[in-house]
Amino acid sequence: MKIIERTWLTFAFFLLYAPILFLVVYSFNSGEAMQGFDGFSFVHYQELWQDTRLLQIVLNTLILALASSLIATVVGTIGALAIFRTQRKLLKETLLGLNNVLLVSPDVIIGAAFLILMTALGLKLGFVTVLLAHVAFSIPIVVLMVLPKLQEMNRDLVLAAQDLGATPTEVLTKVTLPVISPGILAGFFMALTYSLDDFAVTFFVTGNGFSTLAVEVYSRARQGVSLEINALSTIMLFVAFIMVLFYYGYSQKQKGKKTKLKEKVK
Repeated sequence: MKIIERTWLTFAFFLLYAPILFLVVYSFNSGEAMQGFDGFSFVHYQELWQDTRLLQIVLNTLILALASSLIATVVGTIGALAIFRTQRKLLKETLLGLNNVLLVSPDVIIGAAFLILMTALGLKLGFVTVLLAHVAFSIPIVVLMVLPKLQEMNRDLVLAAQDLGATPTEVLTKVTLPVISPGILAGFFMALTYSLDDFAVTFFVTGNGFSTLAVEVYSRARQGVSLEINALSTIMLFVAFIMVLFYYGYSQKQKGKKTKLKEKVK
């Protein structure tokens, strides 16, 4: 039974990572296509560095993702706190249901809805409209990451702080936020990831003067994907790997602090 499970797991990981490995290997191909490896070369990385339009789009995408993630993290954390503190069960369930609507709705429907809304408001399609759309679909993700941490939080910590004379602001900044910080950080990174790779919603609300990496890659893919995109994808995969390691290290550090605290209490 274990052999079957291991074989199936190996096969699943192969299906997941083989295309990524294929993409990375061919980013170092000296040829112009992924139909044969002609030799090891950094030529496509050099082409990427010289492609000022693509580099500008990458910069736009990063600025958009960071800005939308930061705003969504702040708003989503406040929203999670509001839902958590709601006493009426029906209202809380309604708010949670509304929060989950954007998570389960098709991206095409969300994109079309945002396009209609932006047009009705008379907003010119561009950076602002894309930013608003990304913030909107990132907020439910942050709420979903933060809310479980609030539910796991020991309420005695809040009561103890209040008994010691802490103001509501002090309770929030010195007790609640530090406890739920792993959830906030996870929400930020999830929102960042969703913003970086979103295509469907962005395609509807972007204008002629602004583009993101996902939209640009789609436009170029219609003419045949260049290995320059492979080079860029490899760099982004490396950055994502570093971010995952950073988050894992932060999580382990937080667990170590909690373990030491429990040992001191005992």
